[in-house]
Amino acid sequence: MGCAGSSHAKGDEPIKKITKPKPWKHTEPITTEQLKQMRDEFWDTAPHYGGRKEIWEALQAAAEADLTLAQAIVDSAGVIVQKADLTVCYDERGAKYELPKYVFSAPTNLIRDN
Repeated sequence: MGCAGSSHAKGDEPIKKITKPKPWKHTEPITTEQLKQMRDEFWDTAPHYGGRKEIWEALQAAAEADLTLAQAIVDSAGVIVQKADLTVCYDERGAKYELPKYVFSAPTNLIRDN
């Protein structure tokens, strides 16, 4: 047994550089307003999933920033990036943060509002 934050599954080394998420498709076409509502609901409830509030805030700021700024945010917050698209991260204490793709990018089947 070791520290909770020191064990990783085999082949799951932390990622150093983050990348844009791959294009993805929602189960059904959604509008930009629906996407915004989904994001707002996620960020409002995210701290209730566990982890530290300041890490959730850093992840939200990173999700809303360009890649260079997002990298600086996660690095300065001490976030351990497990997946390069930021969908799975950990803090220094080993708490896991899972984020849906829709907080980072729009689906390919997004209905643009007029």
